[in-house]
Amino acid sequence: MEAPSSKKLCCTVCVHTVKSIPVIFILCILAWSYYAYVYHLCLSRVTSVELSVPYLLVYHIILVLFLWSYFKTIFTEPSGAPPNFRLPEEVFEEFNRNPIDLSRQSAILRDFAENLPIMTFTNTNEHFFSDIRFCDKCKIVKPDRSHHCSVCRKCVLKMDHHCPWVNNCVSYSNYKYFILFLAYGLLMCIFVAATTIEYVIKFWDITTDMRIQDGSYKIHIIFLFFIASMFSLSLFSLLAYHIYLVSKNRTTLESFRPPKFLEGSDKNGFNLGCCRNIREVFGKEVLLWPFPIDTRLGEGVSFPINKTVPEAQSLLFSDVNDQKTSIDFEHYDTSLFTSILISDDNMSSTDTNAPKYQDLIQI
Repeated sequence: MEAPSSKKLCCTVCVHTVKSIPVIFILCILAWSYYAYVYHLCLSRVTSVELSVPYLLVYHIILVLFLWSYFKTIFTEPSGAPPNFRLPEEVFEEFNRNPIDLSRQSAILRDFAENLPIMTFTNTNEHFFSDIRFCDKCKIVKPDRSHHCSVCRKCVLKMDHHCPWVNNCVSYSNYKYFILFLAYGLLMCIFVAATTIEYVIKFWDITTDMRIQDGSYKIHIIFLFFIASMFSLSLFSLLAYHIYLVSKNRTTLESFRPPKFLEGSDKNGFNLGCCRNIREVFGKEVLLWPFPIDTRLGEGVSFPINKTVPEAQSLLFSDVNDQKTSIDFEHYDTSLFTSILISDDNMSSTDTNAPKYQDLIQI
């Protein structure tokens, strides 16, 4: 029994080591850039104290915020579905008793999800009911906007993507930290490039003494400038894209595969307007936005939806519901929702294959 156990432990260590290679690479680049910037530039080449002190001060402030955000992104555990979304063993056995009977499985899931706050469904044949989103690996009914991550081996709340550079899922739990990591990384690269370009130009200027001076510091500073410039371009494009997603209250997965509501797929289903979308991720306290601390709103399980989505229009007491978004979710009781099946009496008589709908009604 010891051999298989030690072999499994060895495999686990190897897998974790391989997954950590991108993180180790970034930390090595960061360590070298710190040596090149602090020692070779600020302490060796910048002779003016009026310049070197501000350079070092600003650089270290940005570096601390960058590392703080980066490690928070790495070590924040992705949130999984609450226990009430997991099928009991007897229900799961009943669900798997006849795998080819899809209608029976769908009925079991609908009965189980009757009191769960679910507004999105899986894509199926348009002439039938939309099925409840279910993960057979985790044995749970998937909450809205959650997806199963094959790397983390769990269903992750509001999953955006799995990022190898942080060796973690970017999701509801750490999305703010991830954006701050990109922002401070971009800021640091721009600052380094801006403060080193003067010396890079002097190295190539034949009229200056620096061109004929000997020293390995030239190579460090020149490489530092070009690496900071290249990283600036990639970080800018990535940060701009995620700022756009935040402004639309959309994840990377949802931008490629829009969430499906009862009336169909809608990529703007969770779009509440730019300001409210930003507060969904960064919270209500604007002064805390620049710091990688938890200020997110809601619980990551249920989300307010756009008023143009038919489900939102079907909610009773809409004037009250307009004010109860996830901005107030810390005081919001999700048990106020219950799921019922209703028929659309206004359905066109020519559409014989049109489905019935499952609306979420607030009572």
